[in-house]
Amino acid sequence: MNEEYVLQLQHISKEYPGVQALKDVSLEVKKGEILALIGENGAGKSTLIKTCSGAVIPTSGKIIVNGKEFSSMSPQLAAENGIAIIYQEFNNVKGLSAAENLFLGNPIKNGILIDRKAMEKEAEKAFAQLNIKIDPKKLCGDLTVGYQQMVEIAKAIKQNARVLIMDEPSAPLTSAEVESMFKVCELLKSQGVSIIYISHRLDEIFRLSDRIVVLRDGEYIKTLITKDSHVDELIRLMVGRELTETYPARPDCIRHDETVLELQDVTGNGDTNISFKLHKGEVLGLGGLVGAGRTELAQMLFGAVEKTSGKIIFKGKEIHPRSPRQAIDAGIALVPEDRKRHGALLGVSVKNNINMAIYNRISKLSVINSKKELETANSYKTNLLIKTPSVNQLVRNLSGGNQQKVILGKWLAANSELIIFDEPTRGIDVGAKFEIYSLINNLVEQGKSILLISSEMEELMGMSDRIIVLAEGKMTGELKRESFDQNAIMRLASAV
Repeated sequence: MNEEYVLQLQHISKEYPGVQALKDVSLEVKKGEILALIGENGAGKSTLIKTCSGAVIPTSGKIIVNGKEFSSMSPQLAAENGIAIIYQEFNNVKGLSAAENLFLGNPIKNGILIDRKAMEKEAEKAFAQLNIKIDPKKLCGDLTVGYQQMVEIAKAIKQNARVLIMDEPSAPLTSAEVESMFKVCELLKSQGVSIIYISHRLDEIFRLSDRIVVLRDGEYIKTLITKDSHVDELIRLMVGRELTETYPARPDCIRHDETVLELQDVTGNGDTNISFKLHKGEVLGLGGLVGAGRTELAQMLFGAVEKTSGKIIFKGKEIHPRSPRQAIDAGIALVPEDRKRHGALLGVSVKNNINMAIYNRISKLSVINSKKELETANSYKTNLLIKTPSVNQLVRNLSGGNQQKVILGKWLAANSELIIFDEPTRGIDVGAKFEIYSLINNLVEQGKSILLISSEMEELMGMSDRIIVLAEGKMTGELKRESFDQNAIMRLASAV
């Protein structure tokens, strides 16, 4: 491999009011290598890559690109020097064609008119260079998520990017699309393009990367040669401690015979005749493939969508939640799959988010009891180990794992008895996952009941006492812990 460094970050620090996001971080990227950047949520990965793109101005340090030294970048400067970032949320315009997106901001013109045929022809060449087949005339909004990502990559290469930074690129993709993305990464590497690859999925890191840089709490920890490292070492470096088990053992807590939730032939929101029981102090896993109807069922239980028939019996009484407020008042909580859109108010403080569900309880004549509000927020900040300098910090400034804890704090403050977790660890690193699993176990020990929706088979089997499986809106089976088997679950999920 060519030892030439195409990108060097030297002693990069970034301070925000009350937060040291990066502290004296240095790394180098070689020409034609895939460098993995890993760390827990809040380790500083996003801040670091944003200093490369010009989205963040470092407080100190320097950036060297192909021997040229900069104290900071701007988006234009980054592009001119061959640095491009593919974010999780793509920058393409859904209403424009693939070709138009490829030349967004820099169209090919014939005189004063845009030459769409020329752009389509060039787009075809760009896609062919990546060994992918995309109709350049097709609207980006009509492409699969995987192909939308390929348009972003093709756009970066078209703009002569020599350092491509990919932030959690596999998160929105299907397994087949992930495989295609891997092939494109390997092809670009063979063409001399350097890739900084950020992912929480350690199997991807070992599959793709040449070297691994580990960050923790905003500081550089170590660089490893991928082929000479192993998972346990990475986890220890990331979290700064040994994780003795992936899924923390649950003490032999009291098994309750009491049924907290019973569904009798519940139909609605795409689901049909769903029947099951959930007991006090139990984690009931809800398995199935994408589109199986799991989130749809959670929405009905939480009152976001009304059922059309059947009975929901909660704590011995039939309930008819017609709004989330009614479900919350009954004692049902939902930690949603998309925490940023539906779980937390990112633009307000940790304190406001934690108290959101109980303001009616701690207010008198529309005046909030500020003392109780602060006490509640600080109590859950401490108990849930929420990493934030203050409960007045905006939630958008927290890591994904800490945002998840804030949402959980809100429901614990509301004294919810049934908590529905919909993909609770999606986009969360291994250390934060362990903490979320421990919190779930603590809730069960307190007698709470958990409905756990997860697409991660290991998580589903590692955390559940029982698993029920849905396929195409119908319940296809139930498994007890002693009968958990990945193949059996997949057969039920595939309705075989």
